[in-house]
Amino acid sequence: MNYPILLIILVLMWGVLLYNQLVTLRGRVNNAWAQIDVQLKRRFNLIPNLVNTVKGYAKHEKNTLEKVTASRTKYLAAKTPEEKLSANSELTGVLSRLFAVAENYPDLKAGTNFVDLQEQLKDTEDKIGFSRQFYNDTAMKFNIAIAKIPASLIASMMGFKSKPYFKTEEEERKNIEVSFE
Repeated sequence: MNYPILLIILVLMWGVLLYNQLVTLRGRVNNAWAQIDVQLKRRFNLIPNLVNTVKGYAKHEKNTLEKVTASRTKYLAAKTPEEKLSANSELTGVLSRLFAVAENYPDLKAGTNFVDLQEQLKDTEDKIGFSRQFYNDTAMKFNIAIAKIPASLIASMMGFKSKPYFKTEEEERKNIEVSFE
């Protein structure tokens, strides 16, 4: 029996199996990202309705409403996951300020359109949070897999790159302060 040929065949088979595992993990990360994108799209579809509802009650809050619209536009223009992560963090902060502003308008808070939109956005935000966690877990598995030896050798030869994580930006950690002085 020709052991060197058998050894080469086994090493090639092992390499193919390892490559396929990395492709599967990359596909899971991409799918997890797509799920976040779906929820963010839903959020962005709700935002114009929310802004229009608030406009009727809070005309002097033009600056906050413009920031919401600008942040939404920035996200829609983002191309890479990294750009989308940054734009999403900005939008999350601006939406928080919008809801803080709405607290000062009892008629707005009691309006059925606003309450319904707020509930839909809250539900969407919950789904985004879950999707982010799932994405980060999946990205972590992929990033660990491509960093381990010997998989790292195949990963680097085949162009596998680590995936970014969703992180809470400093802006999102701050308390929102609304003042009408």
